[in-house]
Formats: sequence, structure tokens, C-alpha cells
Amino acid sequence: MKKSVLLILLFCTSLFTNAQNKINWLSFEDAIVLNKKIPKPILIDVYTDWCGYCKKMDLETYSNKVIIDYINNNFYAIKLDGEGKEDITYKGYTFKLKGKGRSKYHELSAALMNGRLSYPTTIFMNEKEQMLQQIPGYLSTKHFEKILAFFNTKAYIDTDWPEFEKNFKSNIK
Repeated sequence: MKKSVLLILLFCTSLFTNAQNKINWLSFEDAIVLNKKIPKPILIDVYTDWCGYCKKMDLETYSNKVIIDYINNNFYAIKLDGEGKEDITYKGYTFKLKGKGRSKYHELSAALMNGRLSYPTTIFMNEKEQMLQQIPGYLSTKHFEKILAFFNTKAYIDTDWPEFEKNFKSNIK
């Protein structure tokens, strides 16, 4: 009996620990609803299943503890499949999957990327759901940490990127 209780306790602890070591990815609609209640900046990771650099970013950048904590504490994080089949309604319009075969795309990802379908692309919106920046391509952990801080601290309002980057102190070892 004691062994069973101990095993259950270890299993539950393991589940809790794993939950804390992942980004709390939300659907687009859920993030928008939460943002209406408690405004926060929004981070959108636009990816596809076939994208090698998307997978590399998941394995290296989005699995880093510093990055996970920073995103979970400061952003609503959205994982948006650039070729997703699910309809997404936003601001009164329903975005759908368009095209067939290799030339398919989700209308929302195309709209957010201004028609430049490049994967991965990281998009930042402020708490008012206004587009701040689209950053195409793979982002290394150390570079991404700077970018997260740049948008979260609102340094983009009055500091240019080279100045911010020069003075940035990393928490990644």
C-alpha cells in the first residue's frame, strides 16, 4: 500500500513539474479572451508541421527554462499552424484554410505575416492587440531572450534595437 501511494505521489509530482517546464500555449481565440480580462502582450509562433527550423526552435529555444518562464510570466503565447484546418474568428471575420496540397495556407497566418508566408515567424502584439513586429526565421535562445525583453518592457517605444541590445543583461548561462 505504501509503495502504491508513493508511486502515485511521484507520478503527480512529475506531472506538475513537467507542466511548469513547458510554455502555456493557447489557441488564438483563448488568448484574445484572456487578454480582454487581463491585458498582456501577445506572442504568436507561426509554424508548420513540415518546417525543420520550426522543430529546431521548439527543441532548442522554446524548451529553455529561462525562455519558458519569461514567456509564461509576461505573454499570452499562441502556437498558430500556418496550414491549420480549424477556422478562427477574430474581429468579426472567420479566417479559414485556403488552397490545396503544397500551396495551402491559413488566412489568419497570411494576414498576420502580410502575405509573406515564412516559417517559423514570431509575431508580437501589444496588449491592445496591435501588431508590433513580425520576425521571420529561427531565433536562437540568447537572441530570443533579448527580443522578448525588448517587447515586454516596451523598450521599442523609446529605444532603438542596437542600444537595447548593447545594454541587455542575459539570464541565460
